[in-house]
Amino acid sequence: MGRGRVQLKRIENKINRQVTFSKRRSGLLKKAHEISVLCDAQVALMVFSSKGKLFEYATESCMERILERYERYSFTEIQCATDEIQQNGNWTWEHAKLKARMETLQRNLRINLWLNQFLSFRKRTKNCKNRITYLQRRRRRKLMWSRHIGS
Repeated sequence: MGRGRVQLKRIENKINRQVTFSKRRSGLLKKAHEISVLCDAQVALMVFSSKGKLFEYATESCMERILERYERYSFTEIQCATDEIQQNGNWTWEHAKLKARMETLQRNLRINLWLNQFLSFRKRTKNCKNRITYLQRRRRRKLMWSRHIGS
């Protein structure tokens, strides 16, 4: 006997929402891996949690190469559409050219925002690690000092 269909709406309970996110995220990453293996496809998957934490999956080639390929493909597609429209007249061509440029800029902006979030996350992680190391050293010194005074 199977489960009923899940109603798609926001989960109000914060803990249940986090558990569901974790389970579904792992399922999504598993599916991405499966399609890459079964179909010999290059897959890039990015998921940001509600707190902004990045989870990513990329096939054997790295994420940056796949994103660059996506950008080149999109640009070529836009160029082909622009070439077609150019034959219809200057105004429509100019409009299409500006629209294609705007779409490219928006796509680049999304990619840059993602990269900035990723780099910011890495920087925050490094800062946290440095802070933990500093606190551990300080704690060891205090313990040694208290043992020295106590003896």
